[in-house]
Amino acid sequence: MPLLLISSSLVHGYGFLDHAEPELRRLLAGVGSVAFVPFAQFDHDAYTARVRERLSAMGFDVTQVRARADVERAEALFIGGGNSFRLLNALYERGLLDAIRARVAEGMHYIGSSAGTNVATPSIRTTNDMPIVYPPSYDALGLVHFQINPHYLDPDRESTHHGETREERIREFHEENDTPVVGLREGSMLAVRDGAVTLIGSKPARIFRRGQEPVEIETGSLLSL
Repeated sequence: MPLLLISSSLVHGYGFLDHAEPELRRLLAGVGSVAFVPFAQFDHDAYTARVRERLSAMGFDVTQVRARADVERAEALFIGGGNSFRLLNALYERGLLDAIRARVAEGMHYIGSSAGTNVATPSIRTTNDMPIVYPPSYDALGLVHFQINPHYLDPDRESTHHGETREERIREFHEENDTPVVGLREGSMLAVRDGAVTLIGSKPARIFRRGQEPVEIETGSLLSL
C-alpha cells in the first residue's frame, strides 16, 4: 500500500509540485499513467489540465477520473487539493470510496495533496476548509489510522489576531476524539509503505495526542502513532 501524502502542492519559493517531484518520481517508478481526481476544485477540466502539464513533464500520462471504472483500471491515483467537503461529497456521490480502498489494498499507488491528503485519513474533521457543501458523512477513506492537518501553521506570537490557532483547534478535536493528529507543515510529506510512516520533506511535523503535549518529529523519522 504505497502512499504519498503531501501537505500542499504549492510551497513558497517553488513552482507547482516542484518540491514533491523527487518523491513523486520515487513513488511512481515503473508507473506509466496516473489517474487524477479533480473534484476538490470547481473546474475539473482546468485542474486536470494543470496536473497533466506538470506530470507529463516528468514522463507520466494523466487521465481524469470521472467514474468508478476509471479508478478500477488505474495504475496510480492522485487526488488533488481544494475544498475537502466538496471533494468528499463528490466521492460519495460517485460511489468511489470503496473502489479506491479496494484498489489501494491491491497495491495501487495513492498520492494525495492537501484535500487529497485529508480524505486519506479516517475523516475530514481536521481539515481547515469551510463546509461549502454537506457530504453524507465526514468519514473518509481511512487509508491511514490517524488524522492529518495539512498546511499546519505555528502560532505567531507577535500577531494581533485573536482567533484560534491550529494548535487550539486540534486541542478542541481531542476534547471529543482520541485519534492522533499529525500537523503537517507546508513543504513536508508522509510516505507510507508496508505500514511504516516516514516524514519526508523540508519541515518537521507536530504530533498531537489526546491528553498529552504536542511532540515535534524531525524529517526522516518514522512516525509511531
